[in-house]
Amino acid sequence: MNFSDNLFNDVEYLEYLKSFLTKERIERFKEVLVNRTNHITIVAEDVYQLHNTSAVMRSCEVFGVQQLNVIEQKFGKRIDKEIALGAEKWVDINRYNTVQGCIDSMRKKGYKIVATTPHGTAKSLDKFDLTEPVAIFFGTEKSGLSPEIIEQADDYITIPMVGFTESLNISVSAAIIIQGLTTRLRESDIDWRLKEDQLLEKRIDWSRKSIKDIDFVTERYLENKKA
Repeated sequence: MNFSDNLFNDVEYLEYLKSFLTKERIERFKEVLVNRTNHITIVAEDVYQLHNTSAVMRSCEVFGVQQLNVIEQKFGKRIDKEIALGAEKWVDINRYNTVQGCIDSMRKKGYKIVATTPHGTAKSLDKFDLTEPVAIFFGTEKSGLSPEIIEQADDYITIPMVGFTESLNISVSAAIIIQGLTTRLRESDIDWRLKEDQLLEKRIDWSRKSIKDIDFVTERYLENKKA
């Protein structure tokens, strides 16, 4: 069927969908969305091990980051649904074919470009400034972020380490940074929560993903609306 994007802003459509969901499911959506944010977004650049990309997605979902951006310039699609454990239903995945395309898109959306690196002038996790919306870029397992991102970054962040090892697996470092920053964000006075229109869109999106035969259900709603 030809599904209209306008339905994601349709309050009546949401009310119709709710009739197919349990009260527990509806309340659970509300509880989770209260802690969702777009103030922080995550970018994974050409991660070779597909289970690492999927694990990063899972960390986004668990800690409330709604948007995951994946640059697939070298290795193609690297999302493993078994590792993500259903997180792909609840996190928005934005795919980019080039590094520059992703950087330009992040800037257009108002994000500060932040590169993860253990070197240089990187700020520690606990001191990083979260006042502005930030796009945190994570690089490949072996070589880290590409020079293209490092050179265009507005800021740099690192995880304080006191051992001999200078780096962590991307899935581990992403989990630490996402958890640390989202915890600080929720303890701050920053307006980090989703806006009303974003909340409506996600409630409709998640409701649709929870209903069997959603195309038939939607078609019936549209027919009833015309009548």
